[in-house]
Amino acid sequence: MGADRSRAHGRSYAYGAAAGLLGDLLLGDPRRGHPVAAFGRAATTVERVLWRDHRGWGALHTAVCAGGAVALGAAAEHAVRRSPAATVALTAAATWAVLGGTSLTREARTIGRALQAGDVEAARARLPHLCGRDPQALDADGIARAVVESVAENTSDAVVGALVWGAVGGVPGLLGFRAVNTLDAMVGHKSPRLRRFGWASARLDDLAGWPGARLTAALATVAGPDPRGAVRAWRADAHRHPSPNAGPVEASFAGALGVRLGGTLSYGGRVEHRPVLNGDTGRAVKVTDIDRAVRLSRRVGLLALGATVAGRLLLKGRGK
Repeated sequence: MGADRSRAHGRSYAYGAAAGLLGDLLLGDPRRGHPVAAFGRAATTVERVLWRDHRGWGALHTAVCAGGAVALGAAAEHAVRRSPAATVALTAAATWAVLGGTSLTREARTIGRALQAGDVEAARARLPHLCGRDPQALDADGIARAVVESVAENTSDAVVGALVWGAVGGVPGLLGFRAVNTLDAMVGHKSPRLRRFGWASARLDDLAGWPGARLTAALATVAGPDPRGAVRAWRADAHRHPSPNAGPVEASFAGALGVRLGGTLSYGGRVEHRPVLNGDTGRAVKVTDIDRAVRLSRRVGLLALGATVAGRLLLKGRGK
């Protein structure tokens, strides 16, 4: 009886996750009242109360905010546990709320169209919607490279990572992953004010993002036009990137697309010199590579849904 119930929960999750991904593909993010934005406002309120220039207080902030998201998901899942239809609906809503693949690809293609039309200023104005680079320091090719890198990294953060944790933990896993990722974006960067307070959020995001990043890199080797190039760049260059999770993802995308990523970039007036990924065989990024990266991201997301749902069904099929 327990095994049958477990398998039923596994199927409900599978249907809900698929419906949620379809919702993201068709609708994208809501223009108003996005749950992630509501979480961000709540986290900001908690930050005002708890902020101290101390790692311990930052860890408490992370625990309160991320723990609250997980608890909310667990309570909602418990409330609908006896209704397969309600479980499917809840999972679909949670999946749709936490995924950001369609918004990612829309922004990337908007910038790509501006660059193809020769309107570099419009592309510069739009770039902050996608990543934190200083747009005024970039020419058309530099903007294109920034977009491809952001598409690669956010395929893991905004799609695959959430699906992985949803497969592991259901709705609490979905909400918890998005909460951790959002906290890292809010307080995890190394500004003087947040260097210590945001440490826990940044480290937890590294930990939570680890499996999704590896799955993203692996799927990019399968879905990309050059599987051997993706594997070669991943093995040779991923460890050279300062981020333990962005490294495998960006390297595999670079190899799959046959381009060079990394190098000099600027954030908030601070110049960084990052290692070049796939530098031995890759060419410079062109504007047309934005659409190629978007198509690769979409294929990776669909494969990730299949892989994570299969994993969830296998786990539940064993009655665990």
